[in-house]
Amino acid sequence: MRLGRVIGLVVATIKDPNLKGLRLLVVQGLDDQCKNVGEPFVAVDGIHCAGPEDVVYLVMKRDAAIALGDKPPVDATIVGYVDEVAAEEYPGGRVKIRKP
Repeated sequence: MRLGRVIGLVVATIKDPNLKGLRLLVVQGLDDQCKNVGEPFVAVDGIHCAGPEDVVYLVMKRDAAIALGDKPPVDATIVGYVDEVAAEEYPGGRVKIRKP
């Protein structure tokens, strides 16, 4: 699973029939410190209600298709919201809780 922040919406006039009724969102990947990682990418809104600035968690590759019934051709699917992130400050160190 990966963390990400929704930063936009994709409007597609034509898409795979298996994606009918599903929204495509632009997501910026985040690390465990809630800092941007890599380039933005497109993900399917598997929870049907993610919106701009929401911090979400996603499944990638094969798991992304399985999360949607194993029919649509997708590489990333949003499967939930993130309320807080708990990560060690360093390996074996104390855990710091962040609100994204």
